[in-house]
Amino acid sequence: MALHNLNLLPYFLLPLISLLSNHIPPAQALTAPSDISALKAFKASIKASSIPPWSCLASWDFTTDPCALPRRTQFTCGLTCSPDSTRVTQITLDPAAYSGTLTPLISQLTQLSTLDLSENSFSGPIPSSISSLSKLQSLTLRSNSFSGSLPPSITNLKSLESLDISHNFLSGFLPNALNSLPNLRRLDLSFNKLAGSLPKLPPNLLELALKRNSLSGSVPKSAFTGLTQLEVVELSENSFSGTLQSWFFLLPSLQQVDLANNSLTGVEIPKPAGNGGGELVAVDLGFNRIEGYPPVNFAGYPVLSSLSLRYNRLRGRIPLEYGRKKSLKRLYLDGNFLIGQPPAGLVTNGVSGSLGDNCLQACPASSNLCLPSQKSNAICKQAYGGGKGKGKPRS
Repeated sequence: MALHNLNLLPYFLLPLISLLSNHIPPAQALTAPSDISALKAFKASIKASSIPPWSCLASWDFTTDPCALPRRTQFTCGLTCSPDSTRVTQITLDPAAYSGTLTPLISQLTQLSTLDLSENSFSGPIPSSISSLSKLQSLTLRSNSFSGSLPPSITNLKSLESLDISHNFLSGFLPNALNSLPNLRRLDLSFNKLAGSLPKLPPNLLELALKRNSLSGSVPKSAFTGLTQLEVVELSENSFSGTLQSWFFLLPSLQQVDLANNSLTGVEIPKPAGNGGGELVAVDLGFNRIEGYPPVNFAGYPVLSSLSLRYNRLRGRIPLEYGRKKSLKRLYLDGNFLIGQPPAGLVTNGVSGSLGDNCLQACPASSNLCLPSQKSNAICKQAYGGGKGKGKPRS
């Protein structure tokens, strides 16, 4: 029966036939024009030769609306749109070794909450216009080749919760207004070339990672004031100097500390207080220039399980309290000038680590804890100015 002979059909089928006989109009553009132009500029800033045919960016074909559904062949991955398909809310690229720069026109994506370009080969500066992304909550540029300074305008990103630009080539100083990021919980700028001192840090920070940079000076109390939620501090492989003061270990939520491979000369360890120190689990202060005696107060931290003071300039005896501490599972005191016998509890409690390369007597050769072997008597006598227990080790 011909569809055009409508008089022969029951009346209730007419609406259906009308739908079938009409042409379906082409999909209309949904994505905001400003977002489309920003996406085009974003892709154009990446070298075409670095875009593999199987990658997310290869599917970004602008003959199709970026937010139109379903995405069968175009824009199959790399971006997420708002529920009404009008705005781009996330860019999360695959690690496909894309090379190029980050266009300043990224600032037009004003509804962007996530920008993740990690593990690619982006280079050049981070554009200061990124500060226009007022909805941005997560910025991840880890493992690229970005260079230049961290733009001060980044402190305008008031919604930012996570900032990871580790493993790049950033230089210059940390922005002074870093503490004006009220929602930042995680900051990782490790493995860059940042210099200078620590500014005041964001007030609600949980994790701070700035390892392997060129930061220097003391670890200032002013930088950490009010950080009641800070749990993790990773500042190893910098040039921090002076004495790490007692206030640091009383930060109320502190759990993990890594300040190894710096130039610290002293450390003040207070007894844990009612509102500070009770959460401390792991401390690494190895490979510094810390002088004095092994801090006995570490034994008072109730859940401390890992402690490293290796390769410093410590002298005297290992505190007996270390051997009685049931929570202690890993202890590294090797490479110092410690004397006497190690506490028996360290061996009987099955503590791992090393007490080697010291001036200890009767360290059981059968225990791995006593490896490597102790320093020679000549070195130990010289370190103590000719008599053990007197004076402090020479440099």
